[in-house]
Amino acid sequence: MDQHSFSTETGLDFGLEEAASVVQSLRGRFSSRRTRPLSWRDGQLKAFQAMLSDRQDIFHEALRADLGRCRFEAWIAETGFLANEAAHVRKHLRAWTRPERVFTPLVHQPGRSTIRREPLGVVLIIGPWNYPLQLVLAPLVGAIAAGNCAVLKPSELAPNTAAAIAEWIPEYLDAECVRVVQGGVQETEALLAQRFDHIFYTGSGRVGRVVMEAAAKHLTPVTLELGGKSPVVVDRDVDLERAARRIAWGKFFNAGQTCVSPDYALVDRAIEADFVERLRANIRAFYGSEPRSSPDYARVVNDRHFARLQGLLQSGRVAEGGDSDPDERYIAPTILREVPDDAPVMQDEIFGPILPVVPVDGVKDAIARINARPKPLALYVFSKRQRAIDDVIEQTSSGGVCVNDTLAHLSIPDLPFGGVGESGMGAYHGRESFEVFSHRRGVLEKGTRIDPALRYPPYDEHKLKWAKRLV
Repeated sequence: MDQHSFSTETGLDFGLEEAASVVQSLRGRFSSRRTRPLSWRDGQLKAFQAMLSDRQDIFHEALRADLGRCRFEAWIAETGFLANEAAHVRKHLRAWTRPERVFTPLVHQPGRSTIRREPLGVVLIIGPWNYPLQLVLAPLVGAIAAGNCAVLKPSELAPNTAAAIAEWIPEYLDAECVRVVQGGVQETEALLAQRFDHIFYTGSGRVGRVVMEAAAKHLTPVTLELGGKSPVVVDRDVDLERAARRIAWGKFFNAGQTCVSPDYALVDRAIEADFVERLRANIRAFYGSEPRSSPDYARVVNDRHFARLQGLLQSGRVAEGGDSDPDERYIAPTILREVPDDAPVMQDEIFGPILPVVPVDGVKDAIARINARPKPLALYVFSKRQRAIDDVIEQTSSGGVCVNDTLAHLSIPDLPFGGVGESGMGAYHGRESFEVFSHRRGVLEKGTRIDPALRYPPYDEHKLKWAKRLV
């Protein structure tokens, strides 16, 4: 494959005036009703699929340049994921946009009540760096399906992917209805100062608060896809080999830089040592005895995140890995044991290839530890006992749950994906992506041939009696 040259220049200075111009232009296109017809929406989604197919290698190359992402991970988590999402939405879009008939009480007969989905208008989608293609373009699928105009702000921390998005989105999609703005904090702040009809943000809770504060000034609704310390509960009655393999895969996929990555493992004390040994064996099976040389193992995104993660390596006893190289931003797949509850690695989301293994006295103890923390974005439980699985699900709260696997629940298009509490608000994927960018408009249609005098003054006890019966 020929090496593609990415231009990561953002062009002219982008400030408040430029941001206002972009939004005003999109409002004009939206007001013209250009995005309303199903034919426009389907055509855009079809073109979106064509872009992913035609330019797949270019996107994969950009992801490799930004994150050291191998082709398999790039396809399964980015281009392939997005292609499947667009195909699912196209398949069901006509049915989702039909008016939904609801019950009309007798007092309003003859009448017909429906819910009609209509687009919100002009929306802003701000993406993160860890899955810089998927997490800015998957929401776009929903925004287009619902008939909106959109501004995309890809992450400046993945500059090659951002440049590829900026280059190819206008080539395939309606450039007068979908705009891409590159840049960093200045450009994001300029966009957030504008009035949008919805803001969709994926990233940290710290920036999520900034987004929500800016949106509040315009009473703009927001979807916040944040993160948190997603726990894994490993019951003593478990298929230990499969549990270790699936946890190792989910944890070290993209070098742990996944918002639903298993953050720490709560393992029954009776099997902790065996679990750790099997984790070690699977790490070596995946990446060899020297993961640095594996073409399938990603790198930390930048020096700042590398320094933060390197500091966390001292939080416990290293049972596997622990080595690092700042020149490559390489941190080995690492397992920590004997980690104190107050250790730095147990305070905030790790977002890197470090897995603390914490022994617990059974499922009840694990549940108590989970509930002592903010609600996570994902929760994983491995067990052969349905009672244990049910107890974890029923006695905790999280954005989503995956039983006897990791990450896989994201790939089910009919499952809503989103957080709760500090891990976020709102959900998307599949129909939820369409719904989050739609307004559910209630419509009552009544005829004029029948117009009983019951509801009109003057009122008396006789009218009140009949009103109570009919309502």
